[in-house]
Amino acid sequence: MNYLKLTFLLGLILSCKVFSQTTGNRSIAVTLPVVTLMDIEPTGAISLNYTAPTEAGNAVTAPAANTTKWINYTSAIAPAGLTRRITASINQVIPGVDIKILAAAASGSGGGTLGTPSAQVTLTTTAQTIITGIGGAFTGNGANNGHRLTITLTTNTYANLSARTNTPVIITYTITE
Repeated sequence: MNYLKLTFLLGLILSCKVFSQTTGNRSIAVTLPVVTLMDIEPTGAISLNYTAPTEAGNAVTAPAANTTKWINYTSAIAPAGLTRRITASINQVIPGVDIKILAAAASGSGGGTLGTPSAQVTLTTTAQTIITGIGGAFTGNGANNGHRLTITLTTNTYANLSARTNTPVIITYTITE
């Protein structure tokens, strides 16, 4: 009977697995570059054309607002707490005409700390802020992502209007800290 107990104990000992646990530390290097990217989607020019009246005594008609352009951006910023802004300016002022821009709240597939649009601004050759408070964020790419832009023409001083054909006005957008 002792032989049977010894065989049973020996079998029990041999069938037991020994478990041990060790821990260790390993360091890893993480790099997150500072990123500042912005573009206007879709690419290409827009045309805003006044319409001549068909009846004497009526004013020229300003074109409908254009809402086909979107601002897309990607921002990884350091150190934490800094924010970026987007400004807009034009290369020339057209006498008698105001070119106005309004950025809408961000929409689409982006995430992070997206910027806050300012009120509508009348563009001049001096850069004016149109979006503030951009932190670590991305808007998504292409139309229907980011901030929709509404660009309008209005007559500011009718006496200063003069006939023009295809006068190119370039809007420059800049993202900065």
